[in-house]
Amino acid sequence: MTVSIFDIFSIGVGPSSSHTTGPMRAAYKFLKTAKEKKTFENIFSVKVQLYGSLAMTGKGHLTDKAVLLGLEGFLPETVDPEKIEEIVSTIEKTASINLLGEKKVNFEPEKNLIFAKGKVLPLHPNAMTICAYDRNDQKIDYNTYYSIGGGFIIDHKTAKNPHSFKRSDVRYPFKSARELLYFCKRENKKIHEIMLENEKSLRSVKEIEKGILEIWKVMEKSIQKGCATKGVLPGSLKVKRRAYDLHQKLLKNNNPNDPHMLLDWVSLYALAVKEENASGSQVVTAPTNGAAGIIPATIAYLKDFHPAFSDELVIRYLLTAGAIANLYKEGASISGAEMGCQGEVGVACSMAAAGLAEAFNGTNEQIECAAEIGMEHNLGLTCDPVDGLVQIPCIERNTMGAIKAINASRLAMQGDGSQKVSLDQVIAAMKEIGNDMKTIYKETSEGGLAKQLSQDKNKLSKYKESLSEMISVGTTAC
Repeated sequence: MTVSIFDIFSIGVGPSSSHTTGPMRAAYKFLKTAKEKKTFENIFSVKVQLYGSLAMTGKGHLTDKAVLLGLEGFLPETVDPEKIEEIVSTIEKTASINLLGEKKVNFEPEKNLIFAKGKVLPLHPNAMTICAYDRNDQKIDYNTYYSIGGGFIIDHKTAKNPHSFKRSDVRYPFKSARELLYFCKRENKKIHEIMLENEKSLRSVKEIEKGILEIWKVMEKSIQKGCATKGVLPGSLKVKRRAYDLHQKLLKNNNPNDPHMLLDWVSLYALAVKEENASGSQVVTAPTNGAAGIIPATIAYLKDFHPAFSDELVIRYLLTAGAIANLYKEGASISGAEMGCQGEVGVACSMAAAGLAEAFNGTNEQIECAAEIGMEHNLGLTCDPVDGLVQIPCIERNTMGAIKAINASRLAMQGDGSQKVSLDQVIAAMKEIGNDMKTIYKETSEGGLAKQLSQDKNKLSKYKESLSEMISVGTTAC
């Protein structure tokens, strides 16, 4: 199965592709399918139940709001981020929801949208069940959906029979880096050319190139907006946005002779995108929202520092990165709930390293080597968002991923592409590590950094309570 670049890089809203984009699409799809089955007109009420990681960190990832938006008929690529709060507020105040914008039914979020914490369905950690009832409270339609990372969703039937999930036939149906390089050698083509040929099974070259440049346009816009926005990110942590201040400092003190400035600019771009993502604004899954800052940051790096930067280079970069993403989807997963953050930041770093090596005119072997290095040094990376928010350590982790990608590409370009560990082997290792990793380190906010900060907050809270009691006793004694 070869997935289109326009599935890998999809335009949506933050903060999470698996917890926001996927559930929104699932809720929308359920009602669209109900219309096809002629059950929609008889729906009197709807109930949604979230399981696994969606239940554990759904609040921080805005999963509840995403489900409401999907039921209302909105999709991640079309909803206006500026109107989301107004839409959700109306649903809460009126205790009703307008299904697909056509049919208003009673809906109380606290009763009709349930976070089943501690319950996990067997086929995937990101699961949600949607049930529709008639006016007699009889179930007339239901389905279970799994948000498998990057905004991709599959229903229960497909999850039980994964071979039924097929894309259009493509010219070069590679499933491994070995097969991809074989096709490259046999056809005397670069990786981006192989990917382009596969994309041509779905749309014209003109449409492909236009679509890719639109993706970059949205990425660049998210950088610009992030650099221009002050304030505090939404959520319990009250994290101050840093991109604005850093941008102002760099504009004021930009010294082209300082080699460290490159690191600062790349970090700025990643911060800007991730702060936009954390605020629920429009970003591009690359390949997930959790890792959405790495690829925009490295393309912006090329724009600033590569003398041959052009639209054609962006197209080559993203086609190459898309081909690498396919290898991870085939050989492992890009879901933080399955693989930990190695499946998000690690994969994005690997994709970016490959895209950069292509931009530097690397050979196919050097590109594969860059992708391998990018992942090899992210193996075991946990997904431990504090308070379930895609902020700490997620935002800074994107800056690290972008810098690592540049380093990996430069290391690969210094050699001839030969290596002891192949990309296929590192993907296999990643999958094994992900399967062995404890659930508490996979987007549940029950372990790692999330646990440590939670414990310290509890200790501080107890200390304040104790101090308050002591002061109260002392006052009474006086």
